[in-house]
Amino acid sequence: MSISTSAVPRSIPESTSTLVNRLWSYCELLRHSGVSTLDYVEQLTYLLFLKMADEKAKLPARYRKNEPKEPLVPAGLDWASLMTRSAESLLDHYEFILEELGQRKGTMLGEVFTNASNKIQEPAVLERLIKDLIDPHRWTTADQDLKGDAYEGLLQRGAEDRKTGAGQYFTPRPLIDAMVDCVQPKPGQTITDPACGTGGFLIAAHAHLLRNYEDELYGDQARALQTGAITGYELVRETGRLALMNMLLHGIGTSEARPLITLQDSLAKAPQKWYDIVLANPPFGVGSVTGEAYTARTDFWVQTTNKQLNFVQHIYNLLKTNGRAALVLPDNVLFEGGAGAEIRRNLLNLCDVHTLLRLPTGIFYANGVKANVLFFDKTGQRSGGRPGTRNLWVYDFRTDQRFTLKQRPLHREHLDDFVTAFHSGGRNRDDRKATDRFRSYSYDELITRDKVNLDLTVLQSASSAATAFASPDVIAQEIVDELETALAEFTAVARALKQGMGGPTVMEDASTTEVEDTDRER
Repeated sequence: MSISTSAVPRSIPESTSTLVNRLWSYCELLRHSGVSTLDYVEQLTYLLFLKMADEKAKLPARYRKNEPKEPLVPAGLDWASLMTRSAESLLDHYEFILEELGQRKGTMLGEVFTNASNKIQEPAVLERLIKDLIDPHRWTTADQDLKGDAYEGLLQRGAEDRKTGAGQYFTPRPLIDAMVDCVQPKPGQTITDPACGTGGFLIAAHAHLLRNYEDELYGDQARALQTGAITGYELVRETGRLALMNMLLHGIGTSEARPLITLQDSLAKAPQKWYDIVLANPPFGVGSVTGEAYTARTDFWVQTTNKQLNFVQHIYNLLKTNGRAALVLPDNVLFEGGAGAEIRRNLLNLCDVHTLLRLPTGIFYANGVKANVLFFDKTGQRSGGRPGTRNLWVYDFRTDQRFTLKQRPLHREHLDDFVTAFHSGGRNRDDRKATDRFRSYSYDELITRDKVNLDLTVLQSASSAATAFASPDVIAQEIVDELETALAEFTAVARALKQGMGGPTVMEDASTTEVEDTDRER
C-alpha cells in the first residue's frame, strides 16, 4: 500500500474514486454526529491498517520476498477477530484491540497504536464502517508495490479540506520519485529523513532498492533493511504513527522490532547517527516549537530562528563524509542575508553543491509555495584548500510552467527531462550537457554574488503575454495563492507579536500548533 500521506496519488481508477467518494460521504455524515474529519481519518488509519495487514498476510509467498514472514498483527487482535462480532461486542473488542496493541511498548506495532482510542461510540456506526464500507473491498494488490490508492485518495480529499491542515504533510509523489531517481540509493547505504512526515521519501527509497537490486537483497543486506538502514525522525506523534504504518505495510521493519521512526524535534540536538543519504522536505516556519533559535547546537555554523536554514545545517551534520543530500527548500533559503549567506558560503566550500531544481508553483497543497530541490554531497574542501563546489547546475522548471492540483497536476513524466539532465555526464558532472533550461554557474561566480545569492533563473519568461493569455481560472488561482501566502505571513507576524507581549506560546495554544507548520510540505 502506498498509504504515504506525503504523496499525491498519480491517478485513482474510477472504481477506487467511487470508493473514496463513498468513504468521504460517510465522513460528512459523521461530522454532523460530532466526529471531526481528523478523528474520522484517524479511525480509518487504524481500521484500514488492520484490514490491509490481513490482506497482506494472505498474499502468496512469491509476493512477499524480502519481507518478514510473520503476520503484522497477532491472531485475536486482527481484522478477522473484528468480523466475528457485532453491535456492542464489536465496539468493545475494537477498543480492546486498540488498548492491547498499544501496550506493546518499544515495538513498531506498539508505537502505531500508542494512545490510540476509539472516537466512534455508536456501535451501529462502527459496524457499518467496518463491515459495509471497508471489508467488502480489497485495499491491496498482489504485487511488490502494494497499492492503497483509495486510502491515498481519501487523505488527498482530507488535505483539500483546508480547515483540517492535513495538506501540510503532502509532498507530490512525482517529485519524491524524481528525487530518489536522481540520488539512486544502493544496498548497504543508510538513508534517513529528519522530518519524515508520513514516510514518503523512505518508502520511495525502499521501493527503488527493491526494483533495482532485488537479487542482492538477501542475508545481511535484507536484515539491514529491516533493522535500521532506512529510518526517519518526526516531531508530531500522529504523523509518525502514519509513517510507521506505511513502513510496516511496505515490508520495512517488523511488528516486534524497535520502531524505525524516532519521535523527536530533529533540530533540538546534534546527531547521534550519521547517514549516507538524506532525503527531506523540512517544515517551513520559524525557530523551534517555542519560536527561539537552537542555541544549544554548537555544531551549527550560525544561530538563527529560520527553521529551513537550521535544517540545512542539521542535514549537513547528519551526513557521513561523501554522504549525499536532496532536500526541498523555499526560495528564501537561497537569498536570505545574514545567517543565510554564511550557511550558503559554508555549503559551497565544504560540500559539492552541484544541482538546484527550481520548482513551479501549484504543485503543493499550501498555495503559493515557491520551492526548490537542492542536491549536495558532503565532500569537504578539496586538496590545497580549494572549495568542494566546482559548478552549480541549475535546472529551471519554474519559468513558463503552470500546474494546479486539479486541472493540471504534476506527473512523474513532467520531471523526466530534469532527471535525464541530472545524470548527463555520468560521474563527471563537468561533462553535463547544458540546455535552454539547464546551465552551470562556477564557484567563482556564486561566491562573489551579493550575499552569496543562489536565487538563479536560467530562462527568461517567453513573454509577459504568457501571463496575459493564461486562462481566467489560472489567473484567479494565482491571485488566491498570493493572498493566502501573504495571510500566512501576517499570521506568523501576529503570533510572534502575541508571544512577545506575553501571550501563550505555540505549545500552550493548541490552535496555533498546526499553524506553525502549515507550510510543511513533506
